[in-house]
Amino acid sequence: MSDSDELDDVLKLDNQFCFVLYALSRKVIAQYRPLLDELGLTYPQYLVMLVLWESLPHPDHPEGVSVKFIGERLMLDSGTLTPLLKRLETNGLVHRERSRRDEREVLVRLSLDGIQLKDRARVVPLQLLCSINGTPNQLMALRDDLRALLD
Repeated sequence: MSDSDELDDVLKLDNQFCFVLYALSRKVIAQYRPLLDELGLTYPQYLVMLVLWESLPHPDHPEGVSVKFIGERLMLDSGTLTPLLKRLETNGLVHRERSRRDEREVLVRLSLDGIQLKDRARVVPLQLLCSINGTPNQLMALRDDLRALLD
């Protein structure tokens, strides 16, 4: 094998680490789709709701959490996050309002429907685990390895 062939190997799709992550991400999100359809959520909306469910109510955030905080947790910019929040508000799951302390800051809090949706959502992670090949321990180890790479 020549040096040129070895260099060309780096450009083969099957040798791309990023492609495996991309394809896996799409496949896992597709597994979520029917589960989230029952909740009336898209996958990105589900992620926002997860942040809100773990953050509210919280003594550190009595008025709600900032859009900036949600964006940091999800690694999303406000241009991507704002339409998600608007849709969740239209669907009656969240309320958005300007902070009384700083009008530049938008705070998000769960509505009663958003709080109640948490009970129905509790089954989603368990149902997803049942649909994926591998033991829970293997999947948690993979999650931890991927998180370490992300960090």
